[in-house]
Amino acid sequence: MLSVLVPRVGSWAVILPSVEWGAMTSPVSQWSLDAPLSAVPEAVHKVLSHYFEESSQEFSAIGREFDQAVSYLKDFVLLGGKRVRPMFAWAGLRAGLEGGGGSLSIPFPDDATVNPAALLTAVSALELIQACALIHDDIIDKSDTRRGHPTTHRRFESEHREKGWLGSSEHYGVSQAILTGDLALAWADDMLHDSGVSAQALGNVRIPWRAMRSEVIAGQILDVTVEANGSEDVEDSYKVMEYKTASYTVARPLHLGAALVGADEQVVELLRAVGHDVGVVFQLRDDQLGVFGDPSMTGKPSGDDLRTGKRTALINLALAQGTESDVDKLTKSLGTVQDEADIDVLREIIVRTGAAQAIEEEIQIRSRRAIDALQDSPLDAGIKTELTGLTEKLSNRKF
Repeated sequence: MLSVLVPRVGSWAVILPSVEWGAMTSPVSQWSLDAPLSAVPEAVHKVLSHYFEESSQEFSAIGREFDQAVSYLKDFVLLGGKRVRPMFAWAGLRAGLEGGGGSLSIPFPDDATVNPAALLTAVSALELIQACALIHDDIIDKSDTRRGHPTTHRRFESEHREKGWLGSSEHYGVSQAILTGDLALAWADDMLHDSGVSAQALGNVRIPWRAMRSEVIAGQILDVTVEANGSEDVEDSYKVMEYKTASYTVARPLHLGAALVGADEQVVELLRAVGHDVGVVFQLRDDQLGVFGDPSMTGKPSGDDLRTGKRTALINLALAQGTESDVDKLTKSLGTVQDEADIDVLREIIVRTGAAQAIEEEIQIRSRRAIDALQDSPLDAGIKTELTGLTEKLSNRKF
């Protein structure tokens, strides 16, 4: 049944224990529209867990083979992840409602039955797009681990090898993981459109949703191209970053959340500008962690970007600023280095060129610019404070 909400000063209260969207029952009770951003990850986890339970039952007749793919996808989605994208989408939604010109009459034309769980479900769908992107990214990068666990294609590969099946175990693993990522993308669409928000709200999010999917794939295509042609151009690194990460991690989720409630266009543009800076900050920090991060925190091998030879902004800046001998050492070692002592030598080169310091300064400049834009905006103080805190947390993260 739909939760009927009664207005209070500054919030809405759920007075029935559960809600429905489509044919599914929400696991999230007492979810409030003014829930803090810090509460979003746990709530999204519950929504996703329930979605997998419902979907597994719906398709159980297909058989064990499909069940296995669903099981691996479920593990991938639920056994880790920061839920950054739903957090920013929820922030965009709240920004739209808190000084951004949005209205609950957009997702819920009958304002007697405002349904926060439907909105939460809509933004939770972003995690399935993320799953698709990461599963495919791990294949492209030939990664063995993700978040401290075997990557999806390695899990399928191990299953094939252990059972002594015909053909190449590696090819089997890659093939099944590609399809599992495709399934995640399909279910993301299903989850959004079955969330329970109005046709008008779905129409509003059509542009950011479509753009986000195309942009992240475009970013991946650019990334693969840059890796193949060996580009050392820092601008190429930033272009990859903007499409592969900044847009789909922060800018488009903020846009999507604001669009769900029909926020004013100028507020959407503000959020996208802020999101672009914060998204670049997110990736620049990721680039630093890929070289200097603690494996116990990142869940990836030490110096992972050096081992795989990723041409990040950090590495390309070091190549642009280094001495001839430093550049020669970096160029010959990227993608082939494995020994920890040799990785330490490359780290020292990157620090010596000034690249590490320059990237850190860029992180601080963009973080400050995003925070200043938020503080100067017409948004309510509460959402300004929370978005500022989230920006600071991401800029200083260790994993």
